[in-house]
Amino acid sequence: MARKKKLDFIGIICLVIGILCAIFYKQENTTIKEFYPHKKSSHMKEADYVNMYCKGIVEYQLSDRTRVDCLTDEYAIEYDWAKKWAESIGQAMYYSKMTGKKPAVAIIIKNPEERVYINRIKKANSDIKIFEIKAENYSE
Repeated sequence: MARKKKLDFIGIICLVIGILCAIFYKQENTTIKEFYPHKKSSHMKEADYVNMYCKGIVEYQLSDRTRVDCLTDEYAIEYDWAKKWAESIGQAMYYSKMTGKKPAVAIIIKNPEERVYINRIKKANSDIKIFEIKAENYSE
């Protein structure tokens, strides 16, 4: 009988240790996720910039199931890399028509040479508001 009680006690201790390990492991992972919302890589993804800079609704879904990257009280904003400048204009204009908001693009540039794409947007459509974002790995 004493041996059974000893085994039961050891079992309970193991169970408690297991539960405590699971709690501390979960807390540690939650903390890491809070401070590092995106995967570590050589550069951030477009969605990381949306999450970092959008001061409105992220990924607002329209009736046709397309999604506005960021919808604010004033703007329907399309986030994109500088080299995709032409594509961003079309999306911003479409989202503007669908939401009744002003069109805007948030252009992510990796270096000063990519500002040429911002100038192209200005020439193509002066009604589009442009937000310039320097990429995480921006180099002069």
